[in-house]
Amino acid sequence: MRLNIIIGGRAGQGINLVSGIVSSVLAQQGYFTFNYRDYPSVIRGGHNFNILSISDQQVESHESSINGIVAMDDLTLEVHKKELKKSGFTIPSDKYIEFGINLNIALAGALMKTLGIEKSVLNQEVKKVIKNNSEEALKAAGFGFDSVEKKFSLNKLNNNLTIFSGSDGIVQGAINSKIDVYFGYPMTPSTAVLQSLASSQEKVGHLVFQPEGEIAVANMALASSFAGARTMIGTSGGGYDLMTEALSLQGQSEIPLVVYLASRVGPATGLPTYTLQGDLDIALRAGHGEFPRVVIAPGTPQEAIEKTNEAFYLSEKFGALSIILSDKHLAESEYSFVEQTKKPLKIEIKRPIPGEKIVKATSYEHDDFGNTTEAAELTFKKANLRLKKYDDIKKECEKLETIKFHGNQKSKNLIIGWGSTAGAIKDAIKGLDAKFLQVLYLKPLSDNIKTEIEEAKNVILIENNLTGQLGRLIREKTGISIKNRILKYNGLPFLSDELQAQIKKELKI
Repeated sequence: MRLNIIIGGRAGQGINLVSGIVSSVLAQQGYFTFNYRDYPSVIRGGHNFNILSISDQQVESHESSINGIVAMDDLTLEVHKKELKKSGFTIPSDKYIEFGINLNIALAGALMKTLGIEKSVLNQEVKKVIKNNSEEALKAAGFGFDSVEKKFSLNKLNNNLTIFSGSDGIVQGAINSKIDVYFGYPMTPSTAVLQSLASSQEKVGHLVFQPEGEIAVANMALASSFAGARTMIGTSGGGYDLMTEALSLQGQSEIPLVVYLASRVGPATGLPTYTLQGDLDIALRAGHGEFPRVVIAPGTPQEAIEKTNEAFYLSEKFGALSIILSDKHLAESEYSFVEQTKKPLKIEIKRPIPGEKIVKATSYEHDDFGNTTEAAELTFKKANLRLKKYDDIKKECEKLETIKFHGNQKSKNLIIGWGSTAGAIKDAIKGLDAKFLQVLYLKPLSDNIKTEIEEAKNVILIENNLTGQLGRLIREKTGISIKNRILKYNGLPFLSDELQAQIKKELKI
């Protein structure tokens, strides 16, 4: 069973509240959901919509055809009616206008009835979500519920589900790592992590600070980490560009630092509220000089929890730069999943104790005591030590899950992808003779990738960017050029049904 429902309207009308209430109730009923958010870069107005995908099995993407439309304005019906299946339903806002600010609650009630959810379950969720004027909200929900006919019967399933966005996963991973300080400057789509960590700082015990800009963010973070605090920073696009000088300072000073890079469509301002996997190259290489780093790209909130913890672990263990690479699609989409409890890696802080000896950190080449040097022999030695550190990191990563396989494990049809594309790829290959190799660590890159490519009959690279940046990285590391590519770069994520058709065409099946 699979349903795709559009909930649309203008910014400020409470679209996210509708999808939030509905997806929360469905999760309680044991149904998997995936909630995709689409919105222009405006505060009020514009055309905003969510696509809520519902299934009795794991779902991590949305499709091109729609089973239903919940419209808070006429524009939503006008724009999306062509995507509606012949058997689809619409819930327009006309009959609920009288409820004013509770219009969204009334529409949520109507959608719940359409899906066949009991009214008592709806009322319970509304009471939990709406703290003020709950009586008016319940009245609106009840009216919406009674105004439509039931079209589906989503009987309760025995699944214990959690709903997280990718940003929630990053936050939980940081908290599991016992983060001490987070520095950030608001920039979509990284802002959600800044806001969430800020709202939980008194309860959990970490500190969140917003300096005057991204250059200050990165430099203050290095000072914080130098003092012994588990430190993380976050940014997107141009903000990361501003930080790159400080990232080189990290490479020279070897002060541990974790960076959350939530990619957005570039160059420059680009499409600030849409998605693209365009920043892999800068994650791998940004900063002058040559120094070791780790680049990790989770594809789900659950992976974001685990990989953020690993980023802290590797950064502290090796005095390295750890970059967690995400994008708008992963950061802001909401996934329901069966949570798998995995004990976080223990993060040990190893800083010299002030008072025991003089401690120096410098941007200059230096000896083991932090004293500046320009001696050729010592410069050569220190450069080799940085290379040795990367080898040590690579060896440590062999203990971690750097790649993951999905689909038919014996298939000779190999699909390679990374990050937020993982969800659409996993959904697209259901029922196909295909194996999906998901790359979780871009640096260090697993040696097993070359073996998998050589053993496959057909190989397809799938990326949300213009040039196939992972493909270029694989060619650099293995000498293998992947010819068959499915690339998308219009600011929108892959749709699983359209992607399946493209895969079938490539494989000629």
